[in-house]
Amino acid sequence: MTTQDPVSAQAALEQEIAQLIIDTLNLEHLTTADVAVDQPLFGDGLGLDSVDALELALALQKHYAIHIDSDVKESRRHFATVASLAAFVREQRSACGD
Repeated sequence: MTTQDPVSAQAALEQEIAQLIIDTLNLEHLTTADVAVDQPLFGDGLGLDSVDALELALALQKHYAIHIDSDVKESRRHFATVASLAAFVREQRSACGD
């Protein structure tokens, strides 16, 4: 059994989440290469809105079997960028023993 180094695992998770964003929000005009991991997801970044956030939260919960609280301050921090979402997913999966 081989273990993936943490940097490669983080990069793979970031790419997976970028693809999930594209698929969930029907952003067919984008590829994962178009979604920089440190680009803001909302506002002047990718341009997502609150409805997109709800759809994305549901998709993340379903895909990764994690729980996302409705605490607005925490959600904004977690949903800031693809990188912050990947860190959040990794943290949630670790807490569940995954």
